[in-house]
Amino acid sequence: MNDIIRAMEERRSIRSFKPEMPPKEDIEQIIKAGLYAPSGRGEQATIILAVTNKKIRDMMSESNRLIAGIKKGTDPFHGAPVILIVLGDKDHPTYLYDGSLVMGNMLLAAHSLGLGSIWVHRAKEEFWLPEYKFILEKLGIEGEWEGIGHCAVGYIDGDIPSPAPRKKNRVYWLE
Repeated sequence: MNDIIRAMEERRSIRSFKPEMPPKEDIEQIIKAGLYAPSGRGEQATIILAVTNKKIRDMMSESNRLIAGIKKGTDPFHGAPVILIVLGDKDHPTYLYDGSLVMGNMLLAAHSLGLGSIWVHRAKEEFWLPEYKFILEKLGIEGEWEGIGHCAVGYIDGDIPSPAPRKKNRVYWLE
């Protein structure tokens, strides 16, 4: 089996991270993998916000918690020190699919570097909020952007979960 397929089979969503920050070079490689994801008509209609500032990361965690209705004191990012947020340009009809591919590439890249990751939802709802629109404005990002997901990344705290059994009757051949 080749390394890419092995990574696809072995990667798991991690729900417990150590607080230590991974090297910036690793984060940059994960981002680069995301930027090389396929996109509709090659338009590359996605952006990535790399959050490594603890204060901003914690603010986003609290917003995400409130949106989800999760009990106070719970971190939806599971302690991951790095949050890579994918946003899609709503002017492009494939932005949601393109953003999903970016997320998939980053999840696999993190695994390939020995880091854990998990896709955390509610980026869409976060970027409806004025404070998040303000962040985009301060960064000089114009247009209508929709949050696709958060790729929470860090060192795994504990064991890698075992894979769930694959459901049956998910492939149908037309030969």
